[in-house]
Amino acid sequence: MLLEEILLANSFFVNEYRDLQKKFSHKPRKHVAIFTCMDTRLVEFLEPALGIRRGDAKIIKNAGNRIRKDCDDAIRSLAAAIYLLGVRELLVIGHLDCGMSKLDTELLSERMKEFGISEEEIDKNDLAAWLGGFPDVEENVIDAVTKIKSHHLIPRTIPVHGLIFCPDNGELKVVVNGYGQVEQE
Repeated sequence: MLLEEILLANSFFVNEYRDLQKKFSHKPRKHVAIFTCMDTRLVEFLEPALGIRRGDAKIIKNAGNRIRKDCDDAIRSLAAAIYLLGVRELLVIGHLDCGMSKLDTELLSERMKEFGISEEEIDKNDLAAWLGGFPDVEENVIDAVTKIKSHHLIPRTIPVHGLIFCPDNGELKVVVNGYGQVEQE
């Protein structure tokens, strides 16, 4: 069972890690928050590609680094990072070959039915809008940057950058340089 595997790995980790234990602040050393995708290809790859180590940044993830209409969870987390944790820059990082950019709602609907979700419940939702699918990764990053910057609880003095990450080689491309769009304090 997976849970037993995880608990066994954790036991080994804790025993090995005892000699390396070091207390870290919950406030990010680099004063940055990163809003990105939950794609497994980014795990243990995105942070080193950015020069980010444990304790350096707040990282917020969701499916496709998407900010949906009337859904403020990502912005809520970013605002908490700014006001409570000292974050002074935000990075929105999408990635090439994102599964949310080629969302197949028919397949999604079929999989939901396989798990016992009724067609009536599925039909109550616009699955593409609910899940947050999008056709273009770059446009999605720009849209997220725009929504964050224009939100009434995000200060205009905080730079919001938009980047695209390659999950194959780690290369970054800047699509929005937030420095040119901030108000001076």
